[in-house]
Amino acid sequence: MSPSTSSAPRALIAEDEPLLAQSLQQSLAKAWPELQVAGIAEDGLSAVQMALNIRPDVLLLDIRMPGQSGLDAAAEIADAWPDHTPFPAIVFVTAYDQYAVQAFEAQAMDYLLKPVQPARLAQTVQRLRAWWQTRQSHQTTDLLEQTLQQLRKLQGLPSPTQPVSAPIRILQASVGNQLHMVPVQDVVYFEAADKYVRVLTASHEYLLRTPLKELIPQLDEQRFWQIHRGTVVRAASVAQAQRDESGKLTLLLRERPEKLAVSRLYATRFKAM
Repeated sequence: MSPSTSSAPRALIAEDEPLLAQSLQQSLAKAWPELQVAGIAEDGLSAVQMALNIRPDVLLLDIRMPGQSGLDAAAEIADAWPDHTPFPAIVFVTAYDQYAVQAFEAQAMDYLLKPVQPARLAQTVQRLRAWWQTRQSHQTTDLLEQTLQQLRKLQGLPSPTQPVSAPIRILQASVGNQLHMVPVQDVVYFEAADKYVRVLTASHEYLLRTPLKELIPQLDEQRFWQIHRGTVVRAASVAQAQRDESGKLTLLLRERPEKLAVSRLYATRFKAM
């Protein structure tokens, strides 16, 4: 499916519960009849693929979906979004508690709290209509950088259920059937690999049976920088940052030959370039 040239706004709904997705679609049809729902994704990974394929004008993302969260899906969409293509307005649909709702309210992104109430949806639609009208008249700037800034803030929020502990110093990583004690200071970078994490030192590679998302809060954020959804690099291991003609950033390492891509979401660390 390719992007439509129609002037009518087009939406993508990402919701893993079919009845809720259907209900939201019906409510949107009443609140904004001109809005065309171009697709419904049942999980975060499908949402990314469909969004990049359909390129909707409005993206309604459930926060908690199987495979990938709405925040991670939004970050991946933003990172892969084609240049010179208007970025969609994102509305998060969430069942989070009041703590999270206040966090979303502090940002410019809109949210809908489950179960979605018609009056609250009407407010969201009113904002989206106003935004759509200004975009049609070319009086608004692209949302991509604004969205990236908001995602950085939202993803950086501390979780009230995950207390921050002292940075880990030793990793219990494996090579085959052998378990190795790897000093964190020896790690050049971490790379997500399905349910595991690849641990790369200057001369060895290990597997860590811990998802990257669980590992990151245990690392010293001053020494280890997340540069991609699936990559964390030791800052002292970065020898050089290169930017190509399209603006994409790549890191060259001191101890290893690989080149590491920097996603848009984390490129602000190198904003001086």
